Amino acid sequence: MNLIALAQGKPALNEYQSKRLLASFGIPVTREAIARDASEAVSLASEIGFPVALKVSGAGVSHKTEVGGVALNLGTGREVKEEGERLLKIEGAEGLLVQEMVKGSREIVCGMLRDPAFGVCVMFGIGGVLTEVLEDIVFRIAPLTIADSMDMVTEIRGKKIVERFRGEAAADLDVLCRTLVALGTIGLQHEEVIGIDINPLKIRPDGQPVAVDALVVLKGGA
Repeated sequence: MNLIALAQGKPALNEYQSKRLLASFGIPVTREAIARDASEAVSLASEIGFPVALKVSGAGVSHKTEVGGVALNLGTGREVKEEGERLLKIEGAEGLLVQEMVKGSREIVCGMLRDPAFGVCVMFGIGGVLTEVLEDIVFRIAPLTIADSMDMVTEIRGKKIVERFRGEAAADLDVLCRTLVALGTIGLQHEEVIGIDINPLKIRPDGQPVAVDALVVLKGGA
């Protein structure tokens, strides 16, 4: 995948492009599509199935929540159209990302960073709104083995998050560990990628992990 061509000189891939890169390395991502306008977003939402999430799309809009660029649990075409028209007025908007709503109460953060001293490092920890509050995160230097990844998963204080939880199945550790390995591989194979942030990676009620939000930062974008 030609990252430079995707970015078109911009410092980061947009969310849709970021997830396409992750998916090409076997990381599970949400079902989603890009719409050019609110009417197309309605059609795509019908194909994906309601309810949906709607997000402003644009390489210059990396912190969508802070600018009101996310609308969740939209259950009708009318809601999608109204929210789509609002989102497209946000500065830097280039389109709309129509995304399936993912069920599940467990959220993980994982990613990759390129450290000046240690090189490519992979991150894993408690995600969602609690990431900065709990600071329950661990790192490993790439390349990772499955055993390395398993150590990361069991090393955090909140490791019970991957076990059975409130009627939801235990997380698929094989998929989760392979995701961490893949993040390290991306960093090793693509020197132009200096950072990857997946937050949250949700655990569905059946235990399957899926990247709900992601950002790939390129050289010059830090």
